[in-house]
Order: sequence, then C-alpha cells, then structure tokens
Amino acid sequence: MFRNLFAVFIFFIAISCKQKNSKAAVDPQESIVVSEFYQEPYRPQFHFSPPEKWMNDPNGLVYHQGVYHLFYQYYPEDIVWGPMHWGHATSKDMIHWEHKPIALYPDEHGLIFSGSVVVDHQNSSGFGSKEHPPLVAIFTYHDMDAERAGRLDYQTQGIAYSLDNGETWTKYEDNPVISNDGIKDFRDPKVFWHEKSSRWILSLVAGDHARFYASSNLKKWELLSEFGKEVGAHGGVWECPDLFPLKVNGTDEEKWVLLISINPGAPNGGSGTQYFIGDFDGNTFTTSQTDLRWIDYGMDNYAGVTYNNVPNNDRIFIGWMSNWNYARDTPTQVWRSAMTLPRKLSLEKDASGYILKNYPLSSFEALKSPEEVLNTISLSEPFQLTLDNLMQNEISFEADLSKELTVVLGNDSEKVSLHINPVEKRLEFDRSRSGIVNFEESFGNKIQTQPYLPVTSLSEVRIIIDQSSMEIFIDKGKYVFTNQIFPTKPYSQLTLQGDAKELTQVKLFKINSIWNEK
Repeated sequence: MFRNLFAVFIFFIAISCKQKNSKAAVDPQESIVVSEFYQEPYRPQFHFSPPEKWMNDPNGLVYHQGVYHLFYQYYPEDIVWGPMHWGHATSKDMIHWEHKPIALYPDEHGLIFSGSVVVDHQNSSGFGSKEHPPLVAIFTYHDMDAERAGRLDYQTQGIAYSLDNGETWTKYEDNPVISNDGIKDFRDPKVFWHEKSSRWILSLVAGDHARFYASSNLKKWELLSEFGKEVGAHGGVWECPDLFPLKVNGTDEEKWVLLISINPGAPNGGSGTQYFIGDFDGNTFTTSQTDLRWIDYGMDNYAGVTYNNVPNNDRIFIGWMSNWNYARDTPTQVWRSAMTLPRKLSLEKDASGYILKNYPLSSFEALKSPEEVLNTISLSEPFQLTLDNLMQNEISFEADLSKELTVVLGNDSEKVSLHINPVEKRLEFDRSRSGIVNFEESFGNKIQTQPYLPVTSLSEVRIIIDQSSMEIFIDKGKYVFTNQIFPTKPYSQLTLQGDAKELTQVKLFKINSIWNEK
C-alpha cells in the first residue's frame, strides 16, 4: 500500500515539473492505477475522489467519442486548497473512472480556475478540422500577483484545445480571450452551442450577477446581457453558472434552466446551488420566478454543472460533495473531498411551479447487489434491522409521506436521522451526532430543513450511503439532501418508525466498490 502510494506521489511531482505553458508533456497512454490502496478511512468506494491531494469544483464536463470526461479543480501538492490545476479522469459508463495525468497547469497568465469544455463539431475555432473536431476548454485565469497587488482585474478567461480527445492540451497563444475591465470575482465560464442563433453562448459570473456572451469562433466574444442583480439569493458571491434547455416531463414545453452556485448563503449554511427556470432568446435570460429554489438542501453539493454533448440530450449533473465552511478541515488524509453521484436532471411542473429534479443515473444500478428484500413491513411498532456494516449500502422503500416518518441510521453511540414532518410541511436531516463533527462548528450544529409539500400517493425514499457520505432522494429527486458523515465506526442499525401503516417495496442493497472490484 505505502509503496504504491509513494509511487503516485512521485508521479505527481514528476508531471508538475514538466511543461506548464502549452501542452502537457505526458505519455497519452499513461494513467494511474489506484485499486490496491483506495482503502483509507472514509475513502468513498463508489464516488469519484482523486488518488491523493486536494480537489474541488467539477470542470469541463463533456462527452466525446464514447468517453465521459471529468476535469476538476486540483492542487497536487497538499490536501488543502492551493494553486489550481485541472485534474482529469475519464469514464465509459459514468460509474468506473480512470485517472489521467493533469490536463492544465498554471502559466504566466495565472492559476487555472473553473470552466467548461465543448466539442467544436464545425471547427469554428480552426484548431482542428470538421473530420477531426477539437475539444476546446474555456477556463478562468486567476493572477495571484495581481490580486495581492490590490487590482480587481486579476481574473480573465482563456482557452485551450485538444486534438486527441482530451489526452493532451495546447493553450491558445493569444490568451486571454475575455479580458477584465475591473470586476472582482469574474469567472467560471460555461459554454454551449445555441442552434437558433448559430453561435456559441458563454455564461460567467461577475460578483453578484451572471453575464452572457456570444462568439462565432470561441476566440472573440461579445457581451450580450446580464442577469440576477436583483433576483435570487445574494448571501454570497455567485459562482459556476450553467444555462441549458429542458423539456417539461410529459409535455412538449421547453424551458431554460440557469444554475448558480453561491457561497455563503445556502439555505442550511455555507455553500449551495440555486436554480432559475425561465426563457432564453439567444441574447437574454428572463424569468418570472420570485421564490428561491435550490437543487439540493444538504450542505454538501456545491459548484455542480452539467455535461455537454451527451447522447440523447440527457442533462447529467455532478457536484462537489463538500462545503467551503469546512472543506479544508474534514478528517481525511492522503486526499480530500469527492464528487456527488452523477445525476440526471429533469423538469416537472406542479402546483408550486417548475421543479428541477435530480436523481442518480440508471447506470448506477449495475453496482448493486441485493442484501435484503423485505417487500412490505408494518410500522405498528418501530422496525429495526441490524447488520455488520451499512456504510456501503442503499436503502429504499415507498410510503404515504403525508404521514410522519423517521429513518435513523447509526451504531451504538452515533446516528443520523431523516424526519418527514408533513404537519410542519418540512423535511429534516440531523447529523449532529453522526460521528466526528467537531472539526468545524457549522458541520453538525443544526438540523437541516427543506420545504415539503405532502401528497397522499405513495412516494419513494432512497438513501445511498458511502464510507463518508449520505445522499437522500425523495419522490424521484424532487427533494434531496446530500451530506458528508464521518462515523468513528460503521453504522450497523436501521430504525424506521412513524404514523404510516406500512412501507412497501422495502429493499436493502450492497453497493460494490468501483476501485476494488473482484
């Protein structure tokens, strides 16, 4: 174990000393084998995490030639935030991941902050050809020297291209392609091709609002419009915008969705991602939405964005499973932080308006092995189940959630609880006694809540537990809590109790590791 870990460490040191200004000078076939040592305490077994060191925002999510790319904010020298690079991993099924060498390094323009990747099918950039279209990355440069000097123009936007499906990258010689006229927090470009206007559209954030730009070639950009100065949550800086269309389920109606991450200012503290439903005419995004809407009410789903160029126009979302309140302090060693499960986004409309649902991809089912199939259980008295280890499992059931219900998972001294409270019209999640919680005050000092509209029909409750996380999906992702947990020993006890007469379709699955499959 230690020999392999040392080898990976030497690998990162070696590549960090290579060419940093244009193309990553690495063997395109080189990858990192990690399966022998992904066994550290709290190491996720079916969520993506880097082999070692610090990771935050997902970047450059794109599908091309049968490969899903995941780039991410990465610091290869420590387990706390530092000079940002783009780490890289690939997958063919959105379940198993292959670690790749670092894709983008800091250069004379600055560190490499968040951004996106597109497939330039028409070769509008001229970097490739129509027969062999390039991948083009659009990212934020962060000039630390300019920031230290007190300037406000320390963030600009640059591009790079790849002609070998993301294995190596060349930075554009005339970077930056979008300069900064004195705006602090000017970052996180997300780009897509807009069919109706036949041009590229770029969204980025400028402190307290979003800006939209257009380009015919990904090199020269024109400012179109702004959105959000007086709309939405403004408890902190806006980050990581993502604009895309979605059909309303079961209809031909199409709406546009704008994701905006915000830190601080989330409903349960620290970092969170809000969304707006509206319309985009190729120049301007508008919405009649007046209330605040959040993609997840847990404390650990931030900076999430969606994939470009996905088959069937599916909208696949991944978030960073942490919170800036305590991201640097979580009790892990070797590596720090993971991504959420990949989720498919869908749009529904009910009495409260448009609802953006997020739910695990169906491909996740391949990791599940039946452990207990209980079918129907009565709640005339509390139901209890004890197993050796519940830290790599999924629990699901259906119930009438117009009745009060409590789900508790724990061990002899630690627990987490989900409380469905239809009388107060809210859902509650409590991790105050979940295990190690004292590394930062806000991690476990409050009960997390979200608004809940009870319905009398049966609704699904799905709880997915990894070694240091819990993702809860209610009513197929209409209500979501994503949270980290750090128990001192595995949870082994499940308790269900409440006013509902019975639970149906009760199932317990073991989730196989993606790193140590036999």
